[in-house]
Amino acid sequence: MPIHPAPYAPYIKPSGFFPTLRPLKIETNLTQLQQAELEKADENFYFKEFLAHYDSHHVDTLVHALNDTITPKIDCTACGNCCRSLMINVTQPEVEKLAGHLNMSADKVKEKYVETSLMGDMIINRIPCHFLSGNTCSIYEHRFNECRDFPGLHKTNFTSRLFATFMHYGRCPIIYNVIEQLKIEVGFTNQAT
Repeated sequence: MPIHPAPYAPYIKPSGFFPTLRPLKIETNLTQLQQAELEKADENFYFKEFLAHYDSHHVDTLVHALNDTITPKIDCTACGNCCRSLMINVTQPEVEKLAGHLNMSADKVKEKYVETSLMGDMIINRIPCHFLSGNTCSIYEHRFNECRDFPGLHKTNFTSRLFATFMHYGRCPIIYNVIEQLKIEVGFTNQAT
């Protein structure tokens, strides 16, 4: 476990600042991402600490701009890793929508594809997902909300989701590339070395 750094006092750029979006080599090789996750564990720990002291609205502006720039450069259908590795929560309306699409009863969909906890929470009962075909989703138009939202970089309050986002750093090329570019944009210096 890394030693906790002293609190950061990063330079906060003026409001209205738009990121420079310096060119970054887009990395999509999952083996490279997994290796980077191991090699940069300490660096990413310090980066989360750094971001926790940064203006959250400014970080949202940067992350949204980076997401809008990087996501179109990555072909998710060449990857499909999220469908191979994520546990997806499901709602009753989603079960019913899928049941209609599959011409099955909602009960049959639950029996075949969903697991329900004692608290009543529902999740897809298999990883990789039942509906992954090659690298694509066989129910794409009827996919679940968590699938639609992943990797969630379009949402606000990025700094409140750092733990969950960094859990996917070595799993999702979009997250990896946004995080690496964000380090450049905010002038982060690796404190782990």
